[in-house]
Amino acid sequence: MSEARPALLSGVRIIDMTSVVFGPLATQMLGDLGADVIKVESPEGDMLRQVQPAQSTGMGAAFLGVNRNKRSVVLDLKTDDGRRSLRRLLRDADVFISSIRPAALARLSLAPDALRRENPRLVTVAAVGFGSDGPYSDKPAYDDSIQAVSGMAGLATMRDPGAPPSYAPTILADKLGGVTAAWAVMAALYHRERTGEGQHVEVPMFETLASFLLVEHMAAATFENLPQSFGYSRMLVPHRRPVQTKDGYITILPYSNAQWARFFRAIGREDMLCHPWVTNMDERSRNIGAVYDMVGQFAPSRTTQEWIDLMEEADIPVMPVRMLPDLPQDPHIEATGFFQRVAHPTEGAIWTTKPPVKFSATPARHDLRPAPRLGEHSEEILSGVLDD
Repeated sequence: MSEARPALLSGVRIIDMTSVVFGPLATQMLGDLGADVIKVESPEGDMLRQVQPAQSTGMGAAFLGVNRNKRSVVLDLKTDDGRRSLRRLLRDADVFISSIRPAALARLSLAPDALRRENPRLVTVAAVGFGSDGPYSDKPAYDDSIQAVSGMAGLATMRDPGAPPSYAPTILADKLGGVTAAWAVMAALYHRERTGEGQHVEVPMFETLASFLLVEHMAAATFENLPQSFGYSRMLVPHRRPVQTKDGYITILPYSNAQWARFFRAIGREDMLCHPWVTNMDERSRNIGAVYDMVGQFAPSRTTQEWIDLMEEADIPVMPVRMLPDLPQDPHIEATGFFQRVAHPTEGAIWTTKPPVKFSATPARHDLRPAPRLGEHSEEILSGVLDD
């Protein structure tokens, strides 16, 4: 039997002074990889603890969802003792990540430069709403406000000029920021491994989401000599949506010329095989709304399963539309063990998802530590630093 290898981030200590979802998701991802994440909370605790549903006070489902594999320590940074204890923790830390705005950190004597004078190898991370170089830098930020100002909410109106702006029904800016902060920490640690040098990293939600959206939606605005037209047309046509079958909804997605030809051949429309929409991707792109509308018109002629069988035989991407409550019964999800039942010491049996990324040598783990109660580890964490 082979010996268990150390986790990917074994030996890395992260002092996490973030709250809600943006920062905590990042540090949970790093904790899944084996980092020792110390969650620093005020006496009131992370406000996400109170978000319902919950079985007990301070242990809401949302909190459990982004705070596994961490320890919790309570420090009152309004007091000299609290600030002193935090500075002692930071002396031996590898990473300090905070969602407190920079001016407030400076007032607490926690500015990045000051901290690196005491610990030159420290990676400091600011998980902020807006970059420090711009006029929004001191503004508070939540997911809805970032979706609004980034253009995300306005995509609904770009798609349908008669529709009002709307938020995506998920905390997209927070979660994308968290994923971005996690890879930024890993990159900074790799730099330190090569050079011995710590550094400051700033991860702004606004710029992160705007950059993410503009991967495709920069579109014609990419070219200085073309009219400045933002928006990737295929994403914005009203007919880009799941189509209704005899008994449900489905996504049928031919993409290449060959796939469109196989689609029309499979449904008995050989008359379309020489049509420019099939043979010429430029023509298809210019008329993509009408092309998708054709698929929608054909879809009610068959059941969802009949479409799946037909499209799989033609090697065309196809998937049924699932609702979130359907996911635990999805055959692929079941086969991969995606949902995991965990025994929590205070909340009993809870369900979580395992990390989606697979490492052959150093697998990530969802069950190294359960999400902590407020201040659960204060004594064990502070016993060492208070003796210094």
